[in-house]
Amino acid sequence: MITVVVTGAAGFIGSNFVRLILEETNVHVVIVDKLTYAGHPATLVDLENDGRVIVFKDDITDEQAMQSIFHKYKPTWIVNCAAESHVDRSIDNPEPFLKTNTFGTYVLLEAARRFLVRADEHVRRDFRFLHVSTDEVFGSLGPEGKFSESSPYAPNSPYAASKGAADHFVRAYWHTYRVPTLITNCSNNYGPYQFPEKLIPLTILNALDGKPLRIYGDGLQVRDWLYVKDHCQAILQVLRNGRAGESYNIGGEEERTNREVVEGICDILQELMPANQNTCLVEKNLTKYTDLRQFVEDRPGHDQRYAIDPGKIRSELRWSPGHTFEVGLRKTVEWYLSHREWCRQVLGGRYDRQRLGLLAHD
Repeated sequence: MITVVVTGAAGFIGSNFVRLILEETNVHVVIVDKLTYAGHPATLVDLENDGRVIVFKDDITDEQAMQSIFHKYKPTWIVNCAAESHVDRSIDNPEPFLKTNTFGTYVLLEAARRFLVRADEHVRRDFRFLHVSTDEVFGSLGPEGKFSESSPYAPNSPYAASKGAADHFVRAYWHTYRVPTLITNCSNNYGPYQFPEKLIPLTILNALDGKPLRIYGDGLQVRDWLYVKDHCQAILQVLRNGRAGESYNIGGEEERTNREVVEGICDILQELMPANQNTCLVEKNLTKYTDLRQFVEDRPGHDQRYAIDPGKIRSELRWSPGHTFEVGLRKTVEWYLSHREWCRQVLGGRYDRQRLGLLAHD
């Protein structure tokens, strides 16, 4: 029986990954989550009722707690999804990003190294430590080209720098200590259970409430969008069949400008909940959701374009995304429309949808 430790599993990608592996495998899951603002107990309600799941409210920077979990549950797989992930918040305060994303990854790697020193040969043979990272570690692209596994690291935000540093530690623990590590660098994820500070869920909720739909700068920044379930399928493929010590880029190959994303959400909402049936828009004499668009000062250091070349994972592991952006975006809008109570719970007292990441002037 495989036991997998999933850190950050009360968050967006982690919770979706746990749901996927419970559906598709017979593994046992140990969830480790600090339950910060973006990791909420409401996301775990259905998971905690599964007899194969154990939940620990622990911080991955707690060395004693992490080593205790390794010793007690003897995991076959570690999937590190725990991270501070919002670029705007990293601009306001980089310290939590350094602590969780970089030092926390080191603590997990060290716990894994100590565990493997005492483990049986068959345990060492099957063990995998998969670190979920981001395309943002590679910096910004021009109008052409895509990031590959050999792209140089050039992080431009404190968030990206903290993830890049973690990636380097993961690589080092393979080359120095032979801990069987894997790194996945993904493009922008979207889908169910994403905390509503990111572009897509924030736009959905603000549109429903008749609030301004803030678009940074000219809105022409380009992102490669990946539906979260497709990403989780890729993670599972890498765990099962990836080569230790390797990194794999995971991308949806669905490039859109931020302006296109916002307008696409507005079009879907106009169909599912027309503006003339939404009291919040009627009271403002607005006839369509796009009237809520508001172009604001750009984010400091905003990367212009990201795009992932997933050729390696396609050819080696036969993975490809199952959702076009249009299909995935519609499913996402429908999910948030039917889960307003979840949104209310996770936002309550934690975030009132204000803009973050504006440089403070002392």
